[in-house]
Amino acid sequence: MKILQINSVVNSGSTGRIAEDIGKVLITHGHESYIAYGRGSRPSASKLLKIGNNFDIYMHGLKTLVLDRHGFGSVNATRELIKQIDSIKPDAIGLHNIHGYYLNIGLLFDYLAMANIPVLWTLFSCWSFTGHCSYFDDIGCEKWKQHCNQCPKKNNYPSSYFLDNSFRNFSDKKKLFTSLNQIEIVVHSKWLGEMVKSSFLSHIPIHTLPSGIDLDIFKPTLSDFKEKSGLSAKKIILGCASPWSKRKGLNDFILLRKSLSEEYQIVLIGLNEKQSKDMPGGITGILRTESVEELAAWYSAADVFVNPTYQDNFPTTNIEALACGTPVVTYNTGGSPEAIDNETGISVRKADISGLKSSIEKIISIGKPHYLPLCRKRAEEYFNMDDRYVEYLNIFTRMVQRNN
Repeated sequence: MKILQINSVVNSGSTGRIAEDIGKVLITHGHESYIAYGRGSRPSASKLLKIGNNFDIYMHGLKTLVLDRHGFGSVNATRELIKQIDSIKPDAIGLHNIHGYYLNIGLLFDYLAMANIPVLWTLFSCWSFTGHCSYFDDIGCEKWKQHCNQCPKKNNYPSSYFLDNSFRNFSDKKKLFTSLNQIEIVVHSKWLGEMVKSSFLSHIPIHTLPSGIDLDIFKPTLSDFKEKSGLSAKKIILGCASPWSKRKGLNDFILLRKSLSEEYQIVLIGLNEKQSKDMPGGITGILRTESVEELAAWYSAADVFVNPTYQDNFPTTNIEALACGTPVVTYNTGGSPEAIDNETGISVRKADISGLKSSIEKIISIGKPHYLPLCRKRAEEYFNMDDRYVEYLNIFTRMVQRNN
């Protein structure tokens, strides 16, 4: 088979690495793998197709900012992509994040409907079935179940500071995304699956498959990071996100720091330079890194991984931490708690700083040696990319066979 995946980035961040790992599994099983991407420039095992350029992204961002028409820019870039798809003639297409200022969803879905190519779409958020936002559970909005309008999160990603076109966007997305005869959906969490079943995408077949990671990279790893950072005597609480924001729990880490004793040190990976400089004492800021080996070393060095996210689907960081033998404390947000069980972490109510603190102290008191084999075992049983992404391969195979 010849499979083309489309994502905003390649081999970077959670969505980019997932597409990359799916490509590796396809190649291992003797298939051709292509990845079309919007921005960044990372090496890949798959054959790469760059979509548009920085000017396209800038103009798409401007259209979003002023007109609230995210997903309806990048006309020329998408036309060029369609030409490339025609040239490659893939047997199936895997969609990932098609938002991100790089694609015109109208042109793309009109083409896919005409070409009748089987499509497997992995959803990482709720953007596909709302008129604007990526997540709505933080404010309890349910307009998306009927018809979005007057979006209360208009100023959130993908931000619009002028017009509100959420009603029109909802109508257009519904028409486009329900126009394909050969489309199936993958979600990585039961939570997102339930959201999809309540949306206008409910008639499309849905597969709930946890995401996977490379367990040969994310594994208990020895390093001298603690010593080099002067943290040898500290209990390390690790957080990892990019970008960091209130939604990802940055403010909660700062509040948590105030309640902890000096024996604890918080390490946050993925901060920008300004955020890193502004961190109070007791918090070490580390800039974003593309080195998965460095990430694995920090996960391994930590005594506990904390994910106080307010909006999320199925954070890859949770399973990366588990694979490195580190227990997880997370807010009870979206599908985030689905990565852990009672032996590998603790779920805490959103904004419960005292709950975070007591959960961290409980895990520290039991000790990393107790958790390490349990966390690694859970990662091996449920989140091995070779197992998870063979399931993608099997779905692609069934869809292609039906199309022939």
